[in-house]
Amino acid sequence: MSKQPIRHDWQREEIEALFAQPLNDLLFTAQQVHRTHFDPNKVQVSTLLSIKTGACPEDCKYCPQSAHYRTDVDRERLMAVEKVLAEAEAAKQQGASRFCMGAAWRNPKDRDMPYVIEMIKGVKELGLETCMTLGMLSAEQAKVLQQAGLDYYNHNLDTSPEFYGEIISTRTYQDRLDTLSNVRDAGMKVCAGGIVGMGETRHDRAGLLQQLANLPQHPESVPVNMLVKVKGTPFAELDDLDPLEFVRTIAVARILMPQSFVRLSAGRETMTDELQAMCFFAGANSIFYGERLLTTPNPEANKDQQLFARLGITPLAHEGYADEVHEAVLEDAVHEQNTAPLYYEAR
Repeated sequence: MSKQPIRHDWQREEIEALFAQPLNDLLFTAQQVHRTHFDPNKVQVSTLLSIKTGACPEDCKYCPQSAHYRTDVDRERLMAVEKVLAEAEAAKQQGASRFCMGAAWRNPKDRDMPYVIEMIKGVKELGLETCMTLGMLSAEQAKVLQQAGLDYYNHNLDTSPEFYGEIISTRTYQDRLDTLSNVRDAGMKVCAGGIVGMGETRHDRAGLLQQLANLPQHPESVPVNMLVKVKGTPFAELDDLDPLEFVRTIAVARILMPQSFVRLSAGRETMTDELQAMCFFAGANSIFYGERLLTTPNPEANKDQQLFARLGITPLAHEGYADEVHEAVLEDAVHEQNTAPLYYEAR
């Protein structure tokens, strides 16, 4: 497939028509698009750390960190810079090329910025790409983060504009778009996606992707999260999303945003290896790995490495980041898989 022009004028009906295609046809198209722009056997690997946990004033119905709900998440203060850098070094040794830091804030305060800046500089010195998600940003705050060397800023749209009011009331959809605009204007790369499985319709999933694909510049990274249902949040008892609908969402995202990294994010702990393999085939080429995503579980890094070895996938190296580390990680994973017993004792 020759490279098609990058579009920013997708209509909702066009996107819904993609969703409605027979799955094999949709995956075939998505795989062609993917191979046009990316090595299909390379996946970008990121690690996410919660640098400030709990007591968020927002009322996002999916979030266990919201102060509005009773969950098992404990309130924690901003993590010390030295501890953050130790976590970043550990992530690097496990094969991550990007280190993402998240704080449960509505927006960062001026008193927090010096510590955040030191985290950015320290992680950059380790040879890792940096990403942060700190809530809403003013234009001036975005400039300060960019000057500190921040590579990516994450700020998800969550869902379609029409369904947004069912999820959160403490900030508007336009607030989110304004933050993305401030990040882009400051010269940083954008990480923006959403969450599926929150009771939305396919029409809403199409609407979310339409908003992302019709931004003036596509996000460099598009995380697609499966809702992690947490006891104590309003969404704890929602029905599960059909896994194949999740695959369709990944495939459509790949077609609409051909040059973006489409990331498997929250919810991977409950996904089978086979479902994740389908998502990679559909065009996903980025993951978060490590034991936790902010406050919810995530597959352990070693399990991910074993899956990569089974699929013939290798982590995508960041410029200036040693390929030898990736090779050593994969060699360990392959060795562990090959030496594991073929049978287990029935009990």
